[in-house]
Amino acid sequence: MMMLAAESQQVIALRMMKLAGGGAAAGKEARRMTSEKVTAAADAGAKLMAGASPDSIVRDYRKKVRANIRRLSK
Repeated sequence: MMMLAAESQQVIALRMMKLAGGGAAAGKEARRMTSEKVTAAADAGAKLMAGASPDSIVRDYRKKVRANIRRLSK
């Protein structure tokens, strides 16, 4: 959980820089951010209802967060 929190802070900082830049890229990032959050929450809820462990949910979130770090760091 601690690593998820730290990695999430990196994504927040990178996204804020992207949004501060404005323009089409900022709009695209805002839409992507919103849709990712809705999808991730729905996926996590479905997995929990299917019996997945909280650790596996955190592991899945961390994969998505790290992918965002790689994408936003380019």
